[in-house]
Parts: sequence; structure tokens; C-alpha cells
Amino acid sequence: MPTGSAGTRRRTRPSRRTVGTFLAVATVLTTGACSGTAHSDKSGSTGAAYQLTHRTPAAAGALDSFSWSIYAEPTSIDYAYAFDYPPNQILSNVCESLLRWNPDLTTSPNLASSYRNPTPTTWVYKIRPHVRFHDGTVLTAHDVVASLRRHLDPAVGSAWANAFRNVKSIDQTGALEVTVRLKKPDSTFNQEMAASPGTVESAATLAKAGKDYGSPKGGVNCTGPFSFGSWNPGQSLVLKKFDGYWNPKLRAKAGQVKFVFLSDATTRVSAFQSGEVDGGWMVPTDSYAQLGSSQAGKLYFGRNTTVADEVVGDLKGPLGDTRVRRALMMAIDREGIVKAGAGGVGEVADSLVTDNMWNKAPAATRKALLKDVPRYPYDPARAKKLAKRAGVRGQRIVIASSPLDSQSTITTQAVAQAAKDIGLDPKIDTLPPEKYSTLFTDPAARKGIDLFLTFWYTSITDPLDMYTSLETGASTNYGGWSNKDFDKAVEQAIGTYEPAAHAEANAKAQRIALRELPWLPLLTQPVSVFLGNRITGVQPSIAYLYYPWAAEIGAKR
Repeated sequence: MPTGSAGTRRRTRPSRRTVGTFLAVATVLTTGACSGTAHSDKSGSTGAAYQLTHRTPAAAGALDSFSWSIYAEPTSIDYAYAFDYPPNQILSNVCESLLRWNPDLTTSPNLASSYRNPTPTTWVYKIRPHVRFHDGTVLTAHDVVASLRRHLDPAVGSAWANAFRNVKSIDQTGALEVTVRLKKPDSTFNQEMAASPGTVESAATLAKAGKDYGSPKGGVNCTGPFSFGSWNPGQSLVLKKFDGYWNPKLRAKAGQVKFVFLSDATTRVSAFQSGEVDGGWMVPTDSYAQLGSSQAGKLYFGRNTTVADEVVGDLKGPLGDTRVRRALMMAIDREGIVKAGAGGVGEVADSLVTDNMWNKAPAATRKALLKDVPRYPYDPARAKKLAKRAGVRGQRIVIASSPLDSQSTITTQAVAQAAKDIGLDPKIDTLPPEKYSTLFTDPAARKGIDLFLTFWYTSITDPLDMYTSLETGASTNYGGWSNKDFDKAVEQAIGTYEPAAHAEANAKAQRIALRELPWLPLLTQPVSVFLGNRITGVQPSIAYLYYPWAAEIGAKR
């Protein structure tokens, strides 16, 4: 995805969040979690509670190997194209970035031992010495430059080109130093260095592997605690412990990890119960009650940055009137969706980003920022009156859905009922998964679709990772929404490093988005993970997409 003018520079990771729409991370009550933070619906009326587990019990020892279920086989494990759950949860254990996104959603040095920002448009990274790639060669500044520059190459078509939209140059400026110069200040650039955009691969490997890089034939050659072992297409992918790993705190406890591709949800649950696989992320919705009391292992919940949203895909139809979108929001029984679709584990969302996205804002202002948002309490009668004033008189709207999990079905039905309650004529269009995914990549596929569901996560701890997606011209701005004041606020936040001012600009963008509702926020949910009785040690968090979580897994006893 090439960088370019304002109309294309927001072409960011168009489908990395879409899988959750089919294999949603809905949850139900569990009593198996370890110490953590208890939650209930903000209204206190869901009648269920759940507990966030920040760290499962530490491993008691090493393991020869463990197996892990994964719901889909990656098309590639090339970091430039790793924008979705399957490739990222594998690569996070094999390849490393300049910085590291930790399970508590903080950022710390990694392959860059330190970094500085001497001017608003300059980032200087000191590369950690004595780090080796899996083939034994030593990491150099040249490798870092080659790895980052790939995102600038239109011929590569990186899914992460958006992170480099303001980059002017990337150069080696010392034996172990790399300097990135920006066209203008960009507060997100350095944060992105803790995710896939900051991944470092051997320059020699990239040159030698060519088009085979990241494939079953070519594999990868990085610096993480596990190395690429083998890939049996359609079946499994194996990682092997890298004995030469540089970080003693994250050296792998297991000699091998086998990722087993299990696309059928029922098959995955059966594999958990039988012990055929030892664990897995994104546990299927309907299995939480069963796995929460399972004798085969434990179900855990962790930090997440995901919000379930209904995307308004057509702003020229009946939902083009802001009043109708507001009426629909007030008519959706979101607490009912949390109860029925998420088993009571989750919370009604008042924003398009989770509250933990504001963690970097000064404490004195964070509380006020979180409260200062337009809210839409459930009020069907008021919603119907507002819709009538807006001219709603039985107009047809089409709501796209996909049938792969009960939560998506329940949510779509609830939204359709709300639309009917305010006087619209909703039609649910159930699409096969392959066709549904094109809603996120092909404008033509969205023609005639008024609403569709997504589970949208962020890859950095900053609301901008969401709100840049709604700027005018963004490929992720699926309905073509445009608001000059919103764009101005987002650009101000991007160009502002000072925490308080950055947060204020983000908050302004948020207020506009929630007032205009180009997307309708529904609920938030925790990350889910199942650990069989053989293993423990993982830190449940959305950071598993970038943090070497498998290295911490070892024997339970």
C-alpha cells in the first residue's frame, strides 16, 4: 500500500481487525481466573462479572514442547503484511521490533536499547549490541535501515505504510545508530516502532529470500526467542527455541511450539477439552460456559483495546442524517447485547476507543476527558421521536452479517430490531466469510450495505490509532465520512508530543466522532485465552500480537 497524497496516505491495515467479526471474542462468566481486576457492566445491571488476569501463575519449569490452536492459517508471515491475528501471534515470538509493546500496554526499549527525539522531526535509535539473528549473524544498523525502508517501497506494498506516511528518510548514522527524519512532527511514529512497523529482519535474508520471504519455503530469520522451524501448509507451523536469544528475561521455556490450524470453532473447543492442543487465543464465543468450568484447563481474560462497532457503510442513504444515527444508537439495547451476545462479560461502549487508550494522558485531565463524551442511553421512546422528526418513514436499510459465531448474529439482530423500532425497514444480508471480509477492502462490496459489524483493536496505546482511521480519504473510513473540524483535531494530535495538549486534541476529535457517529460503538470485551493443565505463564493481553508471549509459557507443575 503506497504512501501518497492526502487521499491515499491513510491507507492503513484495512482488514487486520475484521476477523474478530467472524470469530468474535465474546465471553461468559468464568470462575477460573487468577488475581486481577473484577469488572461488571457500567450500569451494574448485567448480572455477570469477570476478572482480568494480568499474569497467570509462573511456570514451574521447562517444557519439551506445547501446541497452540490458531483459527486460520496465515497467508504469509512477512512482517510487512502481518496485520491480522494469525500471522501476528506467531511472529510476535519470532521477530522483534525496535521497541516493545508490553502486556500492560506500556512501551519499552527492545532492539533499540535507547532512543531520543532531539528535534520534533527527528528520531534517533541506538541499536542494541551483540544481538544475533537466528542464522547466527549479528544485528547491525544496516539491517534496521533495510527493514524499515521496506515499508516505504511501493513495490513491497506494505500493510503498514501508513505508519511511515510522514517519513522523509531512514539512514544509518553510526555503527549502531539509525536516524529517522520526518516531514513534520508525528506523535504516532515512535509508538508504531513497538508493533509490526518497527520489526527488524536480516538485510541479507531479505535480499536472498526475495518473493519467498515469509512463505512456507522461505520462512523468516529474525532475533526473537523462537526461530522459524517448519510450515506444513494446511496443517501446522512449528517454532523452535533459539538458544542464542539475547534477552535472558524472555528466553523460551519450551523447546518447541506447534501452531495447529483449526478453522472450525467446535473442533477447537474439542481439542482444548481432549488435550489435543494445550491452548489458544480468541476462544469461541459459545464455549465460555463450558471451558470456564472445564477440568482440562482454565479460561482467562485480559487487557484489550477492542471495541465492537457498527460501521455506517452508506452515508447517502437513510443513515446519512446524523439524527437518524443518534436515534438508532439510543434504540440499540447494548446492555442486552452484552448479556446475550457476550454472556455478560464486557461493557457497553461509550466511545470508539477503550478507556485504557488514555493512559498516557496526565492523571489530572484523564478523568475529565473520559467523562466529556456524548452519551446515548437506551431510550427507545425518545429514539423513535427523534427518528420521526428526521423523516424516518419505513425506509429500507441493509445490515450485513456473517454466520460464523453467535455473538455476531445476536448483535446484528439487536441492531435490526432497533432500526425497526425507530421506523426503518431493516434487512439482514448474511454473507459468507470471504465476501464479508471484502467489505473492509473493496468499496464496491459495500454498495447497498448500510451497516456492518467490526471488532476494532488498536496496536498502540493512543486513541489516534482509531481516529486517524476516520480522517477524510482514509481507506478505513468506509462510509466516506468527512468533517473538517475532526480532521483538524486529528492532525493537531498527530503533530503534538506534549501529553496534555496531545490528549486534548484527541479528545476534541473523539467528541466530534461521537456526536456525528460515522461508526456506532456497541461494547468492549476482554481478550480471552485458554490454557490446558500442562502449561502456564502467559500474560493475557492484546499485546500478544507483538509481545513474545509464548516464551513465558512453561510447565505448570
